[in-house]
Amino acid sequence: MILALAVAAGAIVFAGVYLILSRDLLRMVVGVSILGYAANLALLASGRPEPGMKPAIVPEGLEALSSAAADPVPQALVLTSIVIGFALTCFSLVLVLAIQQRTGGADADALREVEPPPTHDHQPALVEEEP
Repeated sequence: MILALAVAAGAIVFAGVYLILSRDLLRMVVGVSILGYAANLALLASGRPEPGMKPAIVPEGLEALSSAAADPVPQALVLTSIVIGFALTCFSLVLVLAIQQRTGGADADALREVEPPPTHDHQPALVEEEP
């Protein structure tokens, strides 16, 4: 079971890194999201998933079952990570949409051409917009 989860997490990491290295901003956002899913899977696998695990909540008086119970900490961390990852994905998609509307494209290499030239102290020049 652990070997299958490790192979699945490795395949998901490979797919995420492949998409992150793309030039398209939308693919980069999807790659970061997929990489987060791989981290969630690896974290969930750290809670020793086994076929006969009992729920994490053990009723009173049955403390002997606690050794066979699943660890609730990785489950709670993964649940929190899912919510944070969804918020990050939504924010990133809105940011990519704003960049695409402002520049007319979503190519990461083409965004370099849109940047203003640097000043003498190697800082980007401020572009003042006229009212």
